[in-house]
Amino acid sequence: GGIQASGWNQAIKHFSTDALIRIDAHSHIPEDFVEKNVKILESGEDVCGGVRPTLCQGDSAWARTLLMAEESMFGSSIASYRRQAKKTYVKSLFHAAYKREVLEKVGGFREDLGRTEDNEFHYRITSSGYKICMSDEIISYQYIRPTFRKMCKQKFGNGYWIGITSKICPACLSLYHFVPAVFILGILITTILALLKIPFLAILMWSLYGLLAISMTIISMMKNKFHISELLLPFLFLILHLAYGIGTWIGVVKNGRN
Repeated sequence: GGIQASGWNQAIKHFSTDALIRIDAHSHIPEDFVEKNVKILESGEDVCGGVRPTLCQGDSAWARTLLMAEESMFGSSIASYRRQAKKTYVKSLFHAAYKREVLEKVGGFREDLGRTEDNEFHYRITSSGYKICMSDEIISYQYIRPTFRKMCKQKFGNGYWIGITSKICPACLSLYHFVPAVFILGILITTILALLKIPFLAILMWSLYGLLAISMTIISMMKNKFHISELLLPFLFLILHLAYGIGTWIGVVKNGRN
């Protein structure tokens, strides 16, 4: 089918073992990744996985700056598997191991969803009474996109499929998925009000956004050796938020036409 969901469904259809472990592209797993997942499944869990730190391809200062933008809660998301380091039950995972029983009951991935098929899939799993266990003993890594252009394209695509999924399965999404879309709406409303000579809300919104962007930049810079490219982080955050938010609204509008 030319998309990930189609490939995963072929694997689900044909695998013959007691469990299936899904590993995505743009990723790296440690040598003990499979062993630790099997251990958690054997302890009684139905679905398990771990935290997902990010890595960059290359060691240039610009690559590290892009990594800082992706690792920041302000530039990425607050999904628990991205940064939470303790055993807990979650709504979704980056990489996961599934017992055969779960896949036989829930079925495969929806192939009409291009980026959010895992959100919808895990929603069906939890709705069927199974728990998704995130263990602090398990870790796997995701490589960020190697250029800022590709990162923006990824964020736009993520937002677009959030907009599409908001009609197909809104319950599998969280409020934080729509924050960039609300930001875009805020820009439009406050800009119109400013043109009508009511600038207060625009000044307030951009002041708060700028303060938050600068604060998150300083926090990120404190964790790394300084390079001048890191001063661009507030602008990188803004562009990524715009790409995601615009993508979401385009997805929502397309939903309304279907």
